[in-house]
Amino acid sequence: MKKSIIYVLCGCLVMVLAAGCKGRTQQAVKRTDTIALAPCPRFVADSAMASIRTQCHFGPRVTGSEAHQQCMEYIVDKFRQYGAQVRLQQGNVTLYDGSAIKATNIIASLNVENPDRLLICAHWDSRPWADNDPEEANHRTPVPAANDGASGVAVMLEMARLMQQQPIRTGIDFVCFDAEDMGTPRWAEDEYDSDDTWCLGSRMWAQKAREEGYMARYGILMDMVGGRGCTFAQEMVSKEFAGPVVDMLWQLAAQIGYSHFFPRTEGAWLMDDHVNVNRLARIPCLDIVPHFTDGPSSFGPTWHTVNDTPENIDPNVLEAVGQSILQLLYNDNAQ
Repeated sequence: MKKSIIYVLCGCLVMVLAAGCKGRTQQAVKRTDTIALAPCPRFVADSAMASIRTQCHFGPRVTGSEAHQQCMEYIVDKFRQYGAQVRLQQGNVTLYDGSAIKATNIIASLNVENPDRLLICAHWDSRPWADNDPEEANHRTPVPAANDGASGVAVMLEMARLMQQQPIRTGIDFVCFDAEDMGTPRWAEDEYDSDDTWCLGSRMWAQKAREEGYMARYGILMDMVGGRGCTFAQEMVSKEFAGPVVDMLWQLAAQIGYSHFFPRTEGAWLMDDHVNVNRLARIPCLDIVPHFTDGPSSFGPTWHTVNDTPENIDPNVLEAVGQSILQLLYNDNAQ
């Protein structure tokens, strides 16, 4: 990801997507609503932190690198350990300079026999260049990607672990998108800059999902969900395509004590993996993504820098995100 964009939405497509948000999420939740809370497992932030450290221990997981391969094996093994059926989706993607590289999306599914499915996703690759680092000497150094990559995967793995202990009936598809962060480096923007150079794995996934007729009622994308000082405004593409789910998640987060992390304020229009899920796969998908109002970046001080390390992750942020999503999923499951 990651840039703010002015995104032109197709009104008829938005209506089609909104119609897909069935059940309790079909109507917007008012701020005065109180939602009955279904029994839900407790998210263990220490478990997610351990996963972040493990992923970072491999080194930067730049698409095609040895660390990338090692981390893929770790993620696959963990999902299988938690009872998921896992498959790898591989294909060549084209980088900003026209070169091609093999990308691998990791798809882990629970309750595969249930056609009623929900999508939970995050990217798992590391940016090859710390091109937002305050030190220019670091601009061609790979990002450790504790927050911008490992955090979303860690939350998904912890959710899968908990769902094995407290089973859920709903079909859940966890998707780890590759090559999200291979977008044009800053030093090449004048010649190559384009939104199409970002989010390559999710574009591959979404195109195949559309071809294969895959459908989920809604999706939740997590991107950078562990950084210190993070709060999550309501990102605008999310509100446009998946507004009822946004309303529901933010309301549940407030009810269970995380309103500080999920303020009901509007964020930016962003190019992130959820755009491909919405536009190509036509699945209403929201993006949980930080919104900083001060500092060098709206994504936080470690974004695309060499300081995106486990030491700069806040377990309380991981807990707020993981617990809020779990509450949403178990509430959905109880309907």
